[in-house]
Amino acid sequence: MKRKAFYGLLLGASMLTLGARQAAATITFSEYTLPNGLHVILQEDHSTPIVAVSVMYHVGSKNEDPQRTGFAHFFEHLLFEGSENIKRGEYMKNIQAAGGQLNANTTQDRTFYYEVLPSNQLELALWMESERMLHAKIDATGVETQRKVVKEEKKQRYDNTPYGQLINVIFENAYVKYPYNWSPIGKEQYIDQATLEEFMNFYKTFYVPDNAVLVISGDINQDQAKTLIAKYYGDIPKGTKPIPRPTVVEPEQKAEKRVKFYDNVQLPAVILAYHIAKQGTDDYYALQLLTNLLSQGKSSRFEKEIVDKQEKAVQAAAFDLGNEAPGLSVMLGIASQGVSASDLEKSMLAEIEKVKKEGATAEEFTKLQNQAENDFISQNQKDIGVATNLATYYTFQGNANLINTELDRYRKVTKDDIKRVANKYLTKENRLVVHYLPKSEEPGAAGKDAGKDAAKPQPKKK
Repeated sequence: MKRKAFYGLLLGASMLTLGARQAAATITFSEYTLPNGLHVILQEDHSTPIVAVSVMYHVGSKNEDPQRTGFAHFFEHLLFEGSENIKRGEYMKNIQAAGGQLNANTTQDRTFYYEVLPSNQLELALWMESERMLHAKIDATGVETQRKVVKEEKKQRYDNTPYGQLINVIFENAYVKYPYNWSPIGKEQYIDQATLEEFMNFYKTFYVPDNAVLVISGDINQDQAKTLIAKYYGDIPKGTKPIPRPTVVEPEQKAEKRVKFYDNVQLPAVILAYHIAKQGTDDYYALQLLTNLLSQGKSSRFEKEIVDKQEKAVQAAAFDLGNEAPGLSVMLGIASQGVSASDLEKSMLAEIEKVKKEGATAEEFTKLQNQAENDFISQNQKDIGVATNLATYYTFQGNANLINTELDRYRKVTKDDIKRVANKYLTKENRLVVHYLPKSEEPGAAGKDAGKDAAKPQPKKK
């Protein structure tokens, strides 16, 4: 078997499950902070000869200038361009040649880079992430290349995808002051307008060691890892610019908002979005179980009643967009053929009202607790899952050990809590209603089409 193929199998095993790790066992780790402010978390597990290396920067779209949205997502791409010591286009090739996998993602609150690779390649990943932090190649060639890449991504994922504008429509209308009122993809015109100096300033402000956490999880020797970390990160200077954080508070919504949005879709969709508590609060855990009650699995309320019994929707879902600041609980339904958005909305609201009045049954509640436990444990059976959770808990709540206590927060949720948060947050006054409609339903659309037909040469009557 070839070396690369062998490592590919190991990676697959690691990403799927680490069977030797006890599901509910305490995850042990060590952590410390370098003089330059970089926080380091090391989690040692020798189940497989695989290691996950990740860096989370505490910067997302909410940290952007409203006239320069899309910067954080743009940098997710730009920082793969290479560095002073890594040739352009070689970043991914180096990791893949070593039998590894890599990726990155950006949210409204943070940017996350990671590599998963054979543990004997730990030094390679650490060196490359240090190059990203200290010597990133930010020049006219890279900026112009990524401008095209990001605009093409926006076209494919948002502009030319059915319901692709859904997230943008939700956030632009749900928030009036807090900088969650744009999504990470941002506006392409701002990326086009930005100068190289603006990009450099953003990099020097946010992609610094004192705004990051480095997490290594997997088959490592901690003493060796610390030596390598000191070698590659110890001399990276601390940031010199103040790191701006939003201080504005989103005002309480006191009246229902209703929006109609027209797009190139065949079936109407209905979105209900409610402002909720921020992640880490007691109510947040109860709200997660509430949305699971509505939409997780074939036995969920939306699926059984609206999709199967009433046949009002071809798809119905509910999920929480948990954020560092208070986020949203979102309910989504795509109408069946011939069903109007108004009709589907009534059915969705009826199911919500049932939960507010009756709560969950004993059987449903047991299932919800089991699902939450299974989902949480499954995440922590993967090296990259552990690394992600450790980084997230430290970045947003300052406590990486939540990885060992978070499940208790779900277990503390009661049936009464689910009913209570439903009545507290799922109110008309706290609700955004979006009817996401086919362009053919837009007022005047029929007249425009008729006008076009009338303008066409008509065949002469014989």
